[in-house]
Amino acid sequence: MSRIWQVILCVFLGALVSLSALADEQSGLDFYNNVFSAPPLLPKQYASDCRAPDCIANIMPGATMRSRKPNPDYITVEQSGTATGWEERVASDWNYFNIPASLGKITAIDFGPTPDGTGYRYLANANTQDVLYEPWSSSKIMAFAGALATIGREVSASTLVGDVKLGDLITSVNSYAPSGKADGNSNAIATYFANIAGREFLTGLFHDKWLNMNNPAIRFRGAYGPTAFDPGAAEWQFDLHNKLAVKPFAEASDDPFYQSYRCDGCGLTGNKPMTTLAQAEFLKRMVTHNSEPQTRLPGFRTSHLDMLLYGNGHSNSVVDAGGMQAGIGVLLARAIADALAPGSDTPAKEVLDELTGGRWRIFQKIGAGPSETRNQSETVLLAHVILQLNGKLIREFTLAVQTEVPGASEAGVGRAGKKMQQLLNIAMAQLLGEKSSKMAARQ
Repeated sequence: MSRIWQVILCVFLGALVSLSALADEQSGLDFYNNVFSAPPLLPKQYASDCRAPDCIANIMPGATMRSRKPNPDYITVEQSGTATGWEERVASDWNYFNIPASLGKITAIDFGPTPDGTGYRYLANANTQDVLYEPWSSSKIMAFAGALATIGREVSASTLVGDVKLGDLITSVNSYAPSGKADGNSNAIATYFANIAGREFLTGLFHDKWLNMNNPAIRFRGAYGPTAFDPGAAEWQFDLHNKLAVKPFAEASDDPFYQSYRCDGCGLTGNKPMTTLAQAEFLKRMVTHNSEPQTRLPGFRTSHLDMLLYGNGHSNSVVDAGGMQAGIGVLLARAIADALAPGSDTPAKEVLDELTGGRWRIFQKIGAGPSETRNQSETVLLAHVILQLNGKLIREFTLAVQTEVPGASEAGVGRAGKKMQQLLNIAMAQLLGEKSSKMAARQ
């Protein structure tokens, strides 16, 4: 081949590579905008007055499951205990999912019936359950829960923070959109809640104050940017005659236990490193507040849980839902629908509504971002799922998922989201395909 043809071929191949890279970046952006950040799907049986057990059978989070037959796959909280070392005493399979670590990390806590009530099985892929990562915004619900537990008062649809509804604040945290007087600045609102709870308290919840996690490196010492939400007044108003002056740290850095993102000893995972197991366990214990007294977050109340999940009193926003049910993204709903109806071209919402009679719930919080520190783009999903299949079979599980790709960019976050979709498709097909038939046989 002549020299000139070699040059032409190199230029042509270089152009093809560039076009391919551009297409890949555009595909990532499209996925980020249309799937990862899309408004959530809502069940047919959703309304503000359709949450009680008599409206949707036993679909409330943590509903006690019982079986007349022994079920060795699941262990109850009574059996495993909650003291240090509980991670070794639970029923677990840290290699359950046929997913390589290169695709991402997932831990699912699967609920199952036993003769003694609800039991749990802990499932992960490639022993990734204890690998540290940056949780991004998925950890914001922990700041919210910590703030409410610190205040310790009952809340309701009329609770005001300054002149903003508490239900609008938690909805805005999850939806990233304005809700009533909450302006959609999820970072500022979550920092405000973290400033109420304090970083020492939030970190302690992962250890001797509540979860008793084995990994001492897990902590919550950061924030979500330098600016905190300003309610305009220090008072929280719970009803006409019940007010409380709440004085958070004005800035995150005012907290003596705050750490900067690149603090000495923080390492590449920053100032609030977590694991899929830690995040999943945190959410699992909150949603089972009513059914598992042994694992309740001190100071946290039933009204706090209802506010977290549904955002009681929320204003109209992007979707007619509040709290974690307004959490953006359709990846998990698509993966579950594909697992329940493989090969179907029916939209995910229609599949879920048809197979559950509209009785399904996905409470979720995503986190994502491009990290210059690690030179990669990352996504995180924390969720709790309830499915009432065939009118009687309840499938319930909590999960945490994290994925990453090389390169720090917004399009990279979309590509990491595509990896998350792939991971969830595999995981849901395996979990729902294998376990539902076994559980049905035992009930």
